[in-house]
Amino acid sequence: MSTMIKATINGIIVRVEEGTTILEAARRVQIKIPTLCNHPDLHPSASCGICIVKVKGSNKMLRACCTPLEENMEVITNDPEIVEVRRTVLELILSNHPNDCLKCARNNDCELQRLVADFGIREESFPQFIRDLPVDTSTKAVDLDPHKCILCGRCVHVCQDLQDVWALSFLERGIKTHISPAGQIQLADSPCVRCGQCSAHCPTGAIVEQDHTAKVWEALQNSDKYCVVQIAPAVRASIGEAFGYTGKNFTKKLYALFRRLGFKAVFDTNFAADVTIMEEASEFVERLVSGKRPIPLITTCCPSWVDFMEKFHADMIENFSSCKSPHEILGVLSKTYYAQKKGIDPSKIFMVSIMPCTAKKFEITRSDSMFASGYPDIDAVLATRELARMIKQAGVDFVNLPDEEADSMLGEYSGAGVIFGATGGVMEAALRSAHYFVTGKELENVDFENVRGLKGVKETEVTVAGKKIKLAIAHGLGNVEYVLNKVREAKNKNMELPYHFIEVMACPGGCVGGGGQPYMVTDELRIKRANALYQDDRERSVRLSHQNPYIKQLYKEFLEKPLSEKSEKLLHTTYKSRPIYRR
Repeated sequence: MSTMIKATINGIIVRVEEGTTILEAARRVQIKIPTLCNHPDLHPSASCGICIVKVKGSNKMLRACCTPLEENMEVITNDPEIVEVRRTVLELILSNHPNDCLKCARNNDCELQRLVADFGIREESFPQFIRDLPVDTSTKAVDLDPHKCILCGRCVHVCQDLQDVWALSFLERGIKTHISPAGQIQLADSPCVRCGQCSAHCPTGAIVEQDHTAKVWEALQNSDKYCVVQIAPAVRASIGEAFGYTGKNFTKKLYALFRRLGFKAVFDTNFAADVTIMEEASEFVERLVSGKRPIPLITTCCPSWVDFMEKFHADMIENFSSCKSPHEILGVLSKTYYAQKKGIDPSKIFMVSIMPCTAKKFEITRSDSMFASGYPDIDAVLATRELARMIKQAGVDFVNLPDEEADSMLGEYSGAGVIFGATGGVMEAALRSAHYFVTGKELENVDFENVRGLKGVKETEVTVAGKKIKLAIAHGLGNVEYVLNKVREAKNKNMELPYHFIEVMACPGGCVGGGGQPYMVTDELRIKRANALYQDDRERSVRLSHQNPYIKQLYKEFLEKPLSEKSEKLLHTTYKSRPIYRR
């Protein structure tokens, strides 16, 4: 049982668990202490100096984010001296920051901008010094602008500690300090896997998603283009945050929105997630039964995880599912199956994917298999944040739009398809169908609660046809090493493998916590977004991918069967070892 302590903050009595920081304790009694470097996902670094407070009996100003509250401590958070010091810190930050807010991707959504407005800073108090450093756009997913960096360190901590990628670090010292890959190389030449967690955690416009909105607007205005769109599972549960709603599913309003924007057809990535399950579950069963390819099977829906695996864990390539990610599958189906059914020239189809992920922008060009129809599977990718900007640009009263339905041929989905957006969702969806493929019988209970939740690594087992299937689910790339090392150790020692099936998602929480999602994500928000998807699953009349009538029609009319020659050509890909540092 935790030891409780009692103290006061601005004269208000607080009772909290021992070890609680002053910042956390203040929030519990509705006292806001400003911060720039602090983030709920990260250990406190105390680098920005904005959160200073006073403690009675001490002549020091302490940093609230990393100072534990102590018994009988008397804390002051907002006297005139503290306010003046915070203002001075902000003015010093501004002296190294460009004054181009109106042109910045984070305008009106910037933590620095908000604090400067709160403190009423209207003029420059210190001479401006901005280093001449190049903007890095090399990854085709995120852009790094060092001029806008305030050296809070969030991106470095996310990249190194949370994701274990180590693409970003602090270089040089003193006034020359800046964020960059080691050796001052470009991000595309570094270990970067384009997950975008750096951009999702950056408080300013120093790291942002590479913007495709102009490309999409141009296509929508081109009468020679047949513009179609798809929406990923996680986006429907997070787009509302841009308009003041959390944990609400906006699927049907998004369908209406896309038609307002001018798209000729509105599809749903959830449909393609059902296709993914047909292929991936069949692949799992084939490996499990025939042994032609090795166990464990590792899922491949996440492009950052694929990039990470190819760079850091290429010895596991034989265990990777060859199935493309759902949005790539829907892209190729739109330019083959849909084009044939509708009599449309596939060269005119312009497919836009609305994704929670920045890595999807890179994925669409990662290999020749992403052009399986003879055309790019996907023509443009918009992150959730970009879509929110487009909605506002279009002047659409989004939250009050009438509900509409997707275009059924590539739009109807099962409950299994929608839970792809949460960690454990791919595993759960695959197990629902794999059970049927093995036994020929439907599950009485399709909910696999033990694969859900935000624990970094979840290990469990289920029984299918009397056989125990051992599972592992990891989310956040920093958690992957533990799982893969257990597999390697078993292989090296000729022991029984610890898992039959492994799901990995690069971003904490899975796609609901994707690098292209609305800013200031917390575990509380991740849970709300995931719960919106699980509620959609529960409310679907069809909850298993193989029961989706439109999936059955697709295979009957076009693909023949899972893992058929046609499926392999259109829906599957290959992998190769990639250098960690590209030369």
